[in-house]
Amino acid sequence: MSPDKPEAIRSSSVGLADLLAFVRAHPRLFVLTGAGVSTESGIPDYRDAAGQWKRRQPVRHQEFLGSPPVRRRYWARSMLGWPVFSRARPNGAHLALAGLEAAGRIHALLTQNVDGLHQAAGHRRVIELHGNLGRVICTGCGGLMQRADVQRRLEAGNPWLAGRAATPAPDGDADLDEADLERFETPACPACGGILKPDVVFFGDSVPRPRVEEALALLAEADALLVAGSSLMVYSGYRFCERAHALGKPIAAINLGATRADPLLAVKLHAACGDALAALSGAVVATGA
Repeated sequence: MSPDKPEAIRSSSVGLADLLAFVRAHPRLFVLTGAGVSTESGIPDYRDAAGQWKRRQPVRHQEFLGSPPVRRRYWARSMLGWPVFSRARPNGAHLALAGLEAAGRIHALLTQNVDGLHQAAGHRRVIELHGNLGRVICTGCGGLMQRADVQRRLEAGNPWLAGRAATPAPDGDADLDEADLERFETPACPACGGILKPDVVFFGDSVPRPRVEEALALLAEADALLVAGSSLMVYSGYRFCERAHALGKPIAAINLGATRADPLLAVKLHAACGDALAALSGAVVATGA
């Protein structure tokens, strides 16, 4: 297969039958999921159908560590966004992927999401590429704690802000008028007084190398790559399409809109992930093939 002209169906919208044939031909799938898998659970995504930002970019790693005002802004917005984020439940896409795994059709699942919804749906083999928002880490001593515990501290320290209405934003963020945040109390590590940070990879930071190597090894063992709900505009996810292509493994995608990997795709289904994956899983499980 030529790198310049892969044997691909280039249409932005092909039938579910093409995707089903792809899955049946490649029984050990490596699945990569993005924000589009969780939007039907009420978690907003970052990008539009063209892959462009819908809102300002998320906080950057160095800004968070180096600026107390940035940390106040992050935690104040997170305090208001966390209740909505934490109440999110798996939708049809998560359940369908768990069903495909139970049927032996998914070798491994790598998610760019930080919501833990794949595990909540019963999926067993999940690699969280960017971490999990349900955990908080101390950048000083490395101690881990539950985000729910930090939420209680945030609300106790900032009762004037607790309960304020705010529009939910991606990854537990919320829109907030920032004029009065100087009095916001940011929690410190209870063990060493260090800076607390959600246990996720912020923009400008790097995914831990062992995590990347584990995922690449599992991809090498798989028959094909299936991307669901990701524009792949961030290189940390797109690199797996590059590797799959280099290894000669075909790639399929389900996404509402453009993806960075469109030239590499063998099949692309322009559809919402919930309906498409539910139909796919139902057909595979029903026929056993």
